[in-house]
Amino acid sequence: MGPDHVFFMFLGAAITLAIQWYGRRKVRQAIIAPDLEARQNIDLLDAENARRIGQIDRLQERLATVESIVTDRSHRLGHEIEQLRVG
Repeated sequence: MGPDHVFFMFLGAAITLAIQWYGRRKVRQAIIAPDLEARQNIDLLDAENARRIGQIDRLQERLATVESIVTDRSHRLGHEIEQLRVG
């Protein structure tokens, strides 16, 4: 092998390393850069979750109120008396 072959081997290796470095840099940038559409979808889902959590909280409060009314002894007693009047 002559000196030309050795030079071109080193040149080829340097070009290969440069291409690899550039590719790795682009991949790192793509990983780090935020995906705007995904971010918007996440924000929409967060808003929807917050809305649904509010709805669930209100429904739990209403259910607790209904449970207290139904399990209240005086209400039950009044209902039984009313049934006796009707029946």
